[in-house]
Amino acid sequence: MKHTAGFLPYGYEPPEQQNKGTLIYYDIFEEITDQELDKAEQTAAERHFSRFVLYPLHEETARRMVKQPVSAYHQRQRKLEEWIKERETFAEIERFEAKRKKYTPVDTALRHLTEKYPAPHFLYLTAEMANLLASYSFFPEWIVKLRLIVADKPEILHPLLEKYQSRWDAPEDPE
Repeated sequence: MKHTAGFLPYGYEPPEQQNKGTLIYYDIFEEITDQELDKAEQTAAERHFSRFVLYPLHEETARRMVKQPVSAYHQRQRKLEEWIKERETFAEIERFEAKRKKYTPVDTALRHLTEKYPAPHFLYLTAEMANLLASYSFFPEWIVKLRLIVADKPEILHPLLEKYQSRWDAPEDPE
């Protein structure tokens, strides 16, 4: 194989990478509308994330977390795939729970996501999901490793969300 030498001017420094990190939309995606998905994608683009990952929960995980029945995983996944195809977005669907086909603890999912995708890691959550995650015992351990972006301002804040208020924020509504 022939090797060709390239020439760079003296003092050349490669341009700084603009896009960094991963925004992970962690949700059941049962009642999420296209407008809410658009808002999440807009947040990812505005903050220059290199990856935008949709993480739909398996129905067993969702049932244990919210204590109510949800539609089948493949139906919710198909809806997300249609949204991606329709919008031609840079979002991708993480299929970790589809492979497991059972309940996946949140900390296991977070460990998988932080190992697979580039740092820094941000979780995009609804207000209800943020309060729910804050109620788990592992929350203080994980909130120092990643940051939260809450889609809408929670009316009632979990005490741990209040304590770690510097680790999360909500995007501004352009109204």
